Amino acid sequence: MSMDIDSDAPISIAPSHADNSAAATIFCCDCGAPIDGTTAIDAKCYDCFKLTKDISQGIQREATLHFCRDCDRWLQPPSSWVNAQPESRELLALCLKKLSLNRTRIIDASFIWTEPHSRRIRVKLVVQAAVGDDRVMQQALEVIYVVAYQQCPECAKSYTANVWRASVQVRQKVLHKRTFLYLEQLILKHGAHRETINIKEAKDGIDFFFSARNQAEKFVDFLNSVVPVRVKKSQELISQDSHTAKKSYKFTFSVELIPICKDDLVALPIPLAKQIGNISPLGICYRIGTSINVLDPNTLQTADISGPVYWRSPFTSLADSQELVEFIVMDCEPVGPTKGKWVLGETQLARASDLGVNDKTYFARTHLGGLLHAGDSVMGYMLTGTNFNNPQFEAIEESHTYSSRIPDVVIVKKHYPNRRRNRKRHWKVKRMAKDEGELLPKKADQDRMDREFEQFLQDIEEDEEFRQGVQLYKQPARKKQVDEMSVATTDDGGDGGGDLPQVDMDELLEDFDELTMEDQ
Repeated sequence: MSMDIDSDAPISIAPSHADNSAAATIFCCDCGAPIDGTTAIDAKCYDCFKLTKDISQGIQREATLHFCRDCDRWLQPPSSWVNAQPESRELLALCLKKLSLNRTRIIDASFIWTEPHSRRIRVKLVVQAAVGDDRVMQQALEVIYVVAYQQCPECAKSYTANVWRASVQVRQKVLHKRTFLYLEQLILKHGAHRETINIKEAKDGIDFFFSARNQAEKFVDFLNSVVPVRVKKSQELISQDSHTAKKSYKFTFSVELIPICKDDLVALPIPLAKQIGNISPLGICYRIGTSINVLDPNTLQTADISGPVYWRSPFTSLADSQELVEFIVMDCEPVGPTKGKWVLGETQLARASDLGVNDKTYFARTHLGGLLHAGDSVMGYMLTGTNFNNPQFEAIEESHTYSSRIPDVVIVKKHYPNRRRNRKRHWKVKRMAKDEGELLPKKADQDRMDREFEQFLQDIEEDEEFRQGVQLYKQPARKKQVDEMSVATTDDGGDGGGDLPQVDMDELLEDFDELTMEDQ
């Protein structure tokens, strides 16, 4: 007897019966098909039983979903509101939770397309249930959900007087807002303002309003992680239930930024200067990040002053960017020491306003030795003949160690006098949409704010490291009017100088319109 098996022939895995006619003991009462009476249900075959049995009884065919049109959220009983996109897994899970299955199990669920404006959501279900000791039955059905509009408590609260539960008051007590403008770009870049319900302009700063305390604390933690700040917290009792002893509070966080900005001339307290590396107490602030970065232009020595160290011994700027004076470089010679992009150099300077009047020149050491040439313009602080009402600077003048090191001029940055003002740029930045309220700026204040913002844009062009914290977008091409005359214009590079700093097009992002931002 051969035991060879043909591998091409199909092999049945169904149980074999020696006599199929022996299993059929009765006939189906509907169709007359022979069936096994020991396993048949109601004396019917499986096909006839499916036509008469409905396992979806008790599962409602219609239900209601509540949707808030203001915030685009769905009600998840009993009281929570969740975000869910159309035909998403979250919305499907929300729909299935509305059903009572009654000993049935869902095998499959999917959406059926409907018109978006119909306010109906159709879901196809496949349910499974046991109809006998060893029999399982599946059935498909369709459930229609009616979308009903209902306002969530947060949106309803926004139309009342008690709109916010927590506020963050960000302030910087300086005349110019360069650090504030940079902080605004960091907030936009990281999306830290998305949970705010209102942003309002205030004196010396901005107020951010939140609907929950934890959202405000999260925003304060973000500010602590990007700039040196000092935070104070207060709370106000709104209402109290004498029966349940429940109280409702409003929380306010006062966040004060350090009163020092980029390119400010600072006079450090002498003990603090010795503590942070024995740096010269007279220097310039070249960057504001998580700490204050100070540079000594005479030696290229740098130091970092963290927020806690600054608030233990606070000091103000000796002079800000509004007091910068233009100088003309008569001669510049690099000395040799370098540190990163900085090269120590010795320069002979003449004040731009003195040209043609007198021949007075000034000697200064600068960190821009590798960038300056004879004939260039620079911006710096004039210390000779200037009186400062500053106790730290008076201590430097009285010191035997540092009084002889006070220079005549402190050079801050290179200046490009041929650059046109308000010229057209091929890039732009975003601004937060703020509610100015009753504090509409006067014309003089508006002009000052425009100058500060223009200076901020120039800092972005000139400093690549400063540009890393700002998102730049491509400026859309302006459509030419039908009756507009053709005028020859120049771009950023055609302002009279070929060495003008520019922003590379590869650094720009595509602009997508957002409802919470406005273009500048």
